[in-house]
Amino acid sequence: MDELVKLVSQKTGLPEAQSRQAVEVVLNYIKDKLPEPFGAQIDALIDGGAMPGLDGLAGGLGGLFK
Repeated sequence: MDELVKLVSQKTGLPEAQSRQAVEVVLNYIKDKLPEPFGAQIDALIDGGAMPGLDGLAGGLGGLFK
């Protein structure tokens, strides 16, 4: 998650503390809207775990912040 927080901070100019809060709000919103298994996969992905079949997801999500 630290990598995502740093990316948001760089792209928006927000301090890291505010970027972390923004990332947490967005991730929680997304996880609330998805079925439970997907929420757990997002947690694993954000924590740096590799998810079979989802290896391109991180790159796709990173494109949202360009």
